[in-house]
This record gives sequence, structure tokens and C-alpha cells, in this order.
Amino acid sequence: MSGIRYRGRFAPSPTGPLHFGSLVAAVGSYLEAQSRGGEWLVRMEDPDPPRVVPGAADRILATLEAFGFDWDGEVVCQGRRAEAYHAALHALRKLGRIYPCGCSRREIADSGVAGLEGFVYPGTCRDGLAADRAARTLRLRTDNEVVEFRDGLQGRVCQRLADDIGDFVVYRADRVFCYQLAVVVDDGAQGITHVVRGADLLDSTPRQILLQRLLGLPTPTYLHLPVAVNESGEKLSKQTLAAPVEPQDPLPALVAVLRFLNQNPPEELAEGDIAGFWRWALAHWDPSALPPVRIKRVAG
Repeated sequence: MSGIRYRGRFAPSPTGPLHFGSLVAAVGSYLEAQSRGGEWLVRMEDPDPPRVVPGAADRILATLEAFGFDWDGEVVCQGRRAEAYHAALHALRKLGRIYPCGCSRREIADSGVAGLEGFVYPGTCRDGLAADRAARTLRLRTDNEVVEFRDGLQGRVCQRLADDIGDFVVYRADRVFCYQLAVVVDDGAQGITHVVRGADLLDSTPRQILLQRLLGLPTPTYLHLPVAVNESGEKLSKQTLAAPVEPQDPLPALVAVLRFLNQNPPEELAEGDIAGFWRWALAHWDPSALPPVRIKRVAG
């Protein structure tokens, strides 16, 4: 995508407040966009209403403002974009790549083999639903594609989707469009050229690239930052009771993120102000110093 102005984004899920792990993705994506003179957009990834915490999106935006982030354009909410996702689903159906599936998770676990993310779907419903089955999901037929790309930090990634992932879900019977489809449609609609995010999504990227190819959308450049984990090796998240970052005192967390990303900020940076922090961070941003690992423990 050379010759196109840099356009990045930060896309949190409003399932709770921002914590250190999500702040890493925000800071990394923001500094990379700013250092390239590009745009940085914010998008709320909320296509699954039961998981959305009321008020979380507003709290996230207020926290970003308190931390000195300045985003471009309006904030897009996936929960309002069902029409665009439906159009993409229709396009995939016309290509013959979508089919209904009536299998439960237990049935897939009983008959599948372990893959990169849980059990690989064995293709039970590829040739049609059994007479006594109702569709639980719509799946994308992966066929035998090999998807390879070079990540800006993690290096070469290659998947044979049929073996590593299997046919994956793009739509659920409860009328929820799944993450892989929604993120691809939105990145395409917003003209995203570069995606900087956590390495917990690295294995999702080949599925997204396949969808981009099928839908005729450009593939952004990807850079996956290390995921912050606790002393037990668990990803910092709502499920692991990660503490939210405090908008009343943002500098310690911001400086800790720079240390996590091997940017070597001086101790006194935490004693200054937000404007001074961002001036230093932008002037000294060095992507070549980023730790090329998928996970990294948070110090302290």
C-alpha cells in the first residue's frame, strides 16, 4: 500500500475500562501513526451486545482524553454497522464460501483436532445440514488456502487455514456478526493502511487477510506488539482482574508502557506533564527497539 498516507487505528472492546494491556496497544499504535505523520482513528469493537458493559465506551474515550490521546474523525461503533456486515456476508455467499452449521462446541471438541485456537472444525456441515439440525452459525469455507504475511515485529507468519483453524464462524444464530468479518469490513471502509495491535490477534490475521482477498479489500501492513501478561503468565484482561488505568494520574502508566516497549524513558518523565510526555515519546519513538516477542511480563 505504498504511496497511501498512513492511517492507523485503536479498536478497544467496550467490555470494561482500559487496563495496562490495552494501553500498550493504544500508545504503540498512536506513536507509530504520529511518527509517520499519519492519522489515528478510534473504533469501538462492540458487535456482540451481551458482552458490552453499559457506559464502558464513554469511559474508555474519557480515559484516552485524560491520557492525552488526540484521535482523528468520529468514533465508529461496530454495533451500528450491521448493514455493512450483512452486505459483506451476502457477497461471500454469492462466492459460494458461506454455509450453515448446526454443530455445538461440544460436538466439535469431540470430533475435531487441536489447532492454533481451540479445536479445528472438521467440516461436518460442509455438504449440508442434517435433517434434524437447525443452523447455529454461518461458517466461511477455507478450502486449502495458505496465507502468509510478514509482520512488522513478529516476522513471517504462515497458516494453512484448513489445517490450523478450519472453516470459521462469521455469523451467529443470535444475529451477531463475528469479529473476523466486522474488523475486515471496518478496516476497509475506514481506509486503514497500518494495524498496530497486540500479538494475541496475530493468529487471527491470516483469516482476516483471506476475507480481505475474497471481498476485494486491501490488506494493511501489520505490526503485533507483545501482549502484557501477569506473573502467572495470564494476559491482562477483565477476566484476569487486570486493574484499570487511572485517568486521574496518567503519567506513571504511560511511562510504564514506554518501558514495556523498550523505549527507555527517563525517570523524570513521570514527574512532568502530559504534553511533555508526548513530546518526549514522539521524539524518541524507536520501532526497532520494540521487543520481538508475543508475550512479555509486566514489571513489578
